[in-house]
Amino acid sequence: QVQLVESGGGLVQAGGSLRLSCAASGNIAMINTMGWSREAPGKQRELVATITRDEQTNYADSVKGRVTISRDNAKKTVYLQMDNLTPEDTAVYFCRVYRCGVVYWGQGTQVTVSS
Repeated sequence: QVQLVESGGGLVQAGGSLRLSCAASGNIAMINTMGWSREAPGKQRELVATITRDEQTNYADSVKGRVTISRDNAKKTVYLQMDNLTPEDTAVYFCRVYRCGVVYWGQGTQVTVSS
């Protein structure tokens, strides 16, 4: 099992920035892709960004140019730097990791962007 603990969510004004963190623990050997998804009220969960073990990144079109994903393999932590936030970014953000064919999810952290 892999446990994921997210932090860094909160309330921010439009145009502001937030940095989310997600620390993995437990059976963390062989973790490959790490990433973030989000779920806004009344909408399906969508992938925001992913990063592989060798740091290849992928971003949703809606966040390209405003969001940067990074990871610290030694700390088994993945980060999501979000800049120039808009109210449309308001959602619960979930950390996710892929290990040996299984996707593990964090409990989610709320991000609210006020206009």
